[in-house]
Amino acid sequence: MKYFIITGEASADLHASNLVLELKKLDPNSSFYGFGGDLMEAAGVKLSMHYKELAVMGVVDVLKNIFSIAKKLAFCKKEIERIQPDALIFIDFSGFNLRIAKWAKEHQYNTHYYIAPQVWASRSKRVKKIKAYINHLYCILPFEVDFYKKHNYEVEFVGHPLIDALALKPIKNSEQFRREHQLPMDKELIALLPGSRRSELTKILSSMLSIVELFKEFHFVVAMAPSLDRELYKQFTKNTNVSLVSNDTYSLLKASKAALVTSGTATLETALLKIPQIVCYKTQGLTYWIAKRIIKLPYISLVNIILGREAVPELIQSDLNTKRLQSEFKKLLDTNTTQKQIEAYDQLEVLLGEGGASRKAAAAILKNS
Repeated sequence: MKYFIITGEASADLHASNLVLELKKLDPNSSFYGFGGDLMEAAGVKLSMHYKELAVMGVVDVLKNIFSIAKKLAFCKKEIERIQPDALIFIDFSGFNLRIAKWAKEHQYNTHYYIAPQVWASRSKRVKKIKAYINHLYCILPFEVDFYKKHNYEVEFVGHPLIDALALKPIKNSEQFRREHQLPMDKELIALLPGSRRSELTKILSSMLSIVELFKEFHFVVAMAPSLDRELYKQFTKNTNVSLVSNDTYSLLKASKAALVTSGTATLETALLKIPQIVCYKTQGLTYWIAKRIIKLPYISLVNIILGREAVPELIQSDLNTKRLQSEFKKLLDTNTTQKQIEAYDQLEVLLGEGGASRKAAAAILKNS
């Protein structure tokens, strides 16, 4: 069988690559094409376009790039027509993917969505689009099944792929990690995860770095996203004693005492590695103003959303400032605070269930194709 997979960012690239590896086991004569990243390519996907060319975020970014996005949508449709896949697989990236899905359904392609759009957070009316355009939906969060049932749409829960990703990824011990990246041995590390998009980085990293001089007893380390250039990070970290680490985020987190993490998949990764964290988020003013009127949830981080309570602190928009960050960071260093977060992470693991999401999703896609 031929599969065409569309992703738009680093985390989806990771999950897509693991899905491909599982599909290959079940369907040895398969071939893979799509829009994605280095991990997908390494897994054997012939890329039509790298996700670096697709990643835009926020209303202003989308408006600035609207003609470019239109061209990429048209190119994607042409590639699908050229390849004629037996299964078209969408992974997250709903703004782009749902537009392709509408066209694909009209042209009678078999459509699958793995890592469903988070319509439960905002714009639940999009469920109608998903029902209309997507033949098969595979959910990774436990409450999503009940959400879609309320909309008379049967979906399959496969579990969260991060559990698999963490199990598969070799994580170095602290000493090995420090030696490899020339980090000090005599200071505890603090991980900074400022996101994988340029627009996130420029808004969030400077805020994170604002407390570095206030906590000189620690060594701060920035996890660089594979989609962004080192020079971009250096614009923020020059004249500081902050280190940069590439392609080793899990080892960095595991070696760290605590982490400042941009809202997104990374908050869940940090929780599953049992590292105390503060969730940070800041975006364009117009984007935030619109989001406040659309998003119906009391929390922004997946950790808090899944648990249904504030287990980790969230500093959003104007609250992400030096004073608040300093205050929350001091609290985070307290043993009682750390212990409460770890206990919450244990509860989170139970809710997410056992591993095997990639294998289960692959089996379901093959069965439904």
